Amino acid sequence: MMKRFLAIFGDGPQVLGGVLLAVVLGVGCGGGRAEFIGGRVLDACDAAWPVCGTMAGCILGPESYAEGRFPGQGRFIVRVPEAATVRVRFYFEDAVAAGEETAVTFHEEGCRARTRQAVSGRTALDTMEKVGEFTREADLTGEGDHLIEFTSDMQARYLVKVEVLPLRNR
Repeated sequence: MMKRFLAIFGDGPQVLGGVLLAVVLGVGCGGGRAEFIGGRVLDACDAAWPVCGTMAGCILGPESYAEGRFPGQGRFIVRVPEAATVRVRFYFEDAVAAGEETAVTFHEEGCRARTRQAVSGRTALDTMEKVGEFTREADLTGEGDHLIEFTSDMQARYLVKVEVLPLRNR
């Protein structure tokens, strides 16, 4: 394969430098969406899991992600084995309009308490453009199933995944 490459493109220092630069910069190696997904598997989130007197479409964990379209809302369950920071990470695609508000609500197990974090749609998209994703997190102290809800009037497609980071590790 390398001989064929060299026969086509040559073997001068400029070509080698260009190839090395492309490898270092990751040109042609996935990028945004692929990096965000990593080794995770798509969960269609089309089930009906009971939690907090309502239903969630899926249980997201370190091996899975979900996708959908805004405007709209979604909900999923995250299992927390001990007090932890739960980080919800979004990747937006094909954004047409920022909308007024994007919000994520974290519920303690049994929905005994909740933390709602809302930002303007413009802030959510700006964060995505600058950092490569939009993230919200909250410390949840109860063990068990936690309902996570999100809503936005943005016009875009999204990918969502979750991380659970035990508080004892800090």
